[in-house]
Amino acid sequence: MSIPVEHDKRRQEILQKALDVFIDEGFENATFQKIADRCGITRTTLYIYFKNKKEIFNYSIKLLLQTVERDLLQVRGDKTLGSIEKLSKVIILIIERLEENRHLLSVVLNYLLYLSKSDSDPDYRVRRRTIRMRHILASMLIEGIRAEEIKPVNVRIMDDLLYGLIETAIFRLTVLKRPDAGELKKAVEETLNQIRIDP
Repeated sequence: MSIPVEHDKRRQEILQKALDVFIDEGFENATFQKIADRCGITRTTLYIYFKNKKEIFNYSIKLLLQTVERDLLQVRGDKTLGSIEKLSKVIILIIERLEENRHLLSVVLNYLLYLSKSDSDPDYRVRRRTIRMRHILASMLIEGIRAEEIKPVNVRIMDDLLYGLIETAIFRLTVLKRPDAGELKKAVEETLNQIRIDP
């Protein structure tokens, strides 16, 4: 039983070191060999864990999104919070994860620019990766409207607005290199207060 644990542990170590390579080199210039060198292993050994650099990169993103989604579902299931508090906590939690992973965000931005140069559709890839998160936000809005804690707003438009705040956080943290997204956390709370039904 210890072999899968060691395999998973090594995989995590590779992902962490590969992220450093992507940050240092950018997606385009990062190579499988550079990743193997940073990990102190051969390319052959690296192939045991991953088939190429794109898989390493995608797995890093997937791992981050799974962690965020798990946290969001935990907040959503908290019966002690009202709908507005849940939404606020969820969006602020996402923004805090973005702050913690700003280096990964820089790599993602680099990768999306790389895709746009190669005639791929970066918007499709982003939507595919974030659709579950957007669905959770929309579901929470609907639950709040049904519980008469949130004004009857257009769920799609409000979901776009809340997601837009998340995208703004990404832009400010990666492109503008702001130290944090504190002002956006206040904007989230103010936006949600506008749709709150006062008891």
